[in-house]
Amino acid sequence: MRGENGVRLRPPRNTLDERAVTWWRAQWLLTTAVPTIALAVLGAFLEPARTWLLAAAGAVAVAGLVCTAFFPRWWFRVHRWEVTDEAVYVRTGFFWQEWRIAPMSRIQTVDTVRGPLEQAFRLATVTVTTASAKGAVTIAGLDHRLAADLAERLTLITRDTPGDAT
Repeated sequence: MRGENGVRLRPPRNTLDERAVTWWRAQWLLTTAVPTIALAVLGAFLEPARTWLLAAAGAVAVAGLVCTAFFPRWWFRVHRWEVTDEAVYVRTGFFWQEWRIAPMSRIQTVDTVRGPLEQAFRLATVTVTTASAKGAVTIAGLDHRLAADLAERLTLITRDTPGDAT
């Protein structure tokens, strides 16, 4: 099946780098640790609310640990990406699946970003900006060398692809 730009609609083939699971887990742990520690410290100093604050800290910690154990592996299973000479394909989500296709003729910029945690795990995010009102197409959790090569490849392909007149 072909879309209006002549791009074949199909599921993308590539998975993210396996280290993305650990990267996402580290993000969950950091996101959970901040409110857990804040609630625990408040509970230690505010005796009238100690029980409630420590219970809340425990609940946040347990919920964070469950999310840390479950979601990253699940996300790894459902995130897919692929780049062809015609388009960039990205699929995310399980219950609410989002399929994004960016035809090469519509690509405006290609960026590679490496935050501190991504650098620690030798990962990177490639962001492909198009004229779409939906926003950029993002591929997070790639090996940093693969991301650099992908950005270079996309730049060369888009340079050699005539623009879309629509």
